[in-house]
Amino acid sequence: MAKTAVIALGGNALTRAGQPGTYDEMLANAAVMAAAVKEVIEAGWPVVIVHGNGPQVGNLALQQEATSMVPAQPLALLNAMTQGELGSVIACAIDLLRGPGTAAALVTHVTVDPADPAFRSPSKPIGPFFERSEAQQLAASRGWVVKPDSGRGYRRVVASPEPTGVIEIDALRVLVSAGHLVIAAGGGGIPVANAGTRGAIVDAVIDKDRAAGLIARLLGAQALLLVTAVDRVMLDYGTPKQSELGTITAAEAARYLDDGQFPPGSMGPKIESALRFLADGGELAVVTSPGLLAATMAGEQGSGTRIERSPSQAGPGWASQ
Repeated sequence: MAKTAVIALGGNALTRAGQPGTYDEMLANAAVMAAAVKEVIEAGWPVVIVHGNGPQVGNLALQQEATSMVPAQPLALLNAMTQGELGSVIACAIDLLRGPGTAAALVTHVTVDPADPAFRSPSKPIGPFFERSEAQQLAASRGWVVKPDSGRGYRRVVASPEPTGVIEIDALRVLVSAGHLVIAAGGGGIPVANAGTRGAIVDAVIDKDRAAGLIARLLGAQALLLVTAVDRVMLDYGTPKQSELGTITAAEAARYLDDGQFPPGSMGPKIESALRFLADGGELAVVTSPGLLAATMAGEQGSGTRIERSPSQAGPGWASQ
């Protein structure tokens, strides 16, 4: 397989802060993401996209609970619904730029360990933001766990276990080899208990950055591109000492992570996924905004954050790709 880039797109990029999440809004936001992805493709990279679904799956859960006329479906199946919804939106945006049939959205089941400690400590925000009083009322009436998120209010949080395998990985390889841009593991994938029991769905939302890192490792990809709302990773975020990171080594990133610079609910999973990808043979991890994606891959001055393999991680260098 040719050198491959796995791109993780946030669900918040498809339904932005302050937006209710209409189809027209999601399509317009997807067009921005598609333009950034197009630049990566035109630089010669086969691409796999893994998208988040936090706002969308949370909104869908609210719809499910708003009526007693139809039975509410489990969270895992809501994740499946958003794979179809967002996979269609992203595929249409890509095809408008690259031609019909370029993109293929693959319904993807991802295995998790039912004994994962994450089930005892929900941490993945989904759905809209609420004021504290409303969030507490919803938690009491619906049995939710709610937590503050990024200083913008309170959100429902659900379990987010570590992904351990991808059921459809062989189909994904075939589609990439055939020249398709593949949209896979939407929302982190539909969580299932293990590879042997397809029907054993698990109520959780897998972090899309961790799912993207797993797929990148399984494919033997060279680049893991983590797209977010900020241009560069920050140190001492929100303080007078705040500073931006350009190109750093995996060892430096690991040290910052150990120092508590990257919170578990925001930048932490991105850095963890990048480090594991590089440790398993990946060449480059990128964290940046859509507009700087191609420039950061190319190492242009003033672009996003590049995390490169440390000198101790021997192997073919990025420059040889």
